[in-house]
Amino acid sequence: MIEERIKELGFELPDTPKPLAAYIPALKTGEYVFTSGQVPMVKGELKYAGKVGFNLSIEEGQKAAQICALNGLSAIKGVINNLDNIERIVKVTVFVNSADGFTDQPKVANGASELLVEIFGESGKHVRSAVGVNELPVDSAVEIEMIVKVK
Repeated sequence: MIEERIKELGFELPDTPKPLAAYIPALKTGEYVFTSGQVPMVKGELKYAGKVGFNLSIEEGQKAAQICALNGLSAIKGVINNLDNIERIVKVTVFVNSADGFTDQPKVANGASELLVEIFGESGKHVRSAVGVNELPVDSAVEIEMIVKVK
């Protein structure tokens, strides 16, 4: 079971994150689920705020990306009820709140990508974009959206 695997890895699947504005956390259309952007909120508290490469390290950005990925999985669970119904992680888009001149967005994104592969194995391998941005909502360090294929 996927949720057991998450616990074995030392993580906890959070409750479905509450939207910060007028949108829904995830939407199933056909055999795909698309998530809204997920920030590193844990129990309603932003865990990583600021710019990676300025007041946050790459490692802190990776931890933020892990939380975002877990929040994305929680949002997906909210529409498919059971993470075992995920056939494949298809696409992950990672936005990194970046300091001027910071170019290691792919290293930050690896926090999420590597965790998804640890959880789902081969089915966790995905295509990805890692994008540096000037600002993110609520000064979040990272924001991630995902697309998954379901059984």
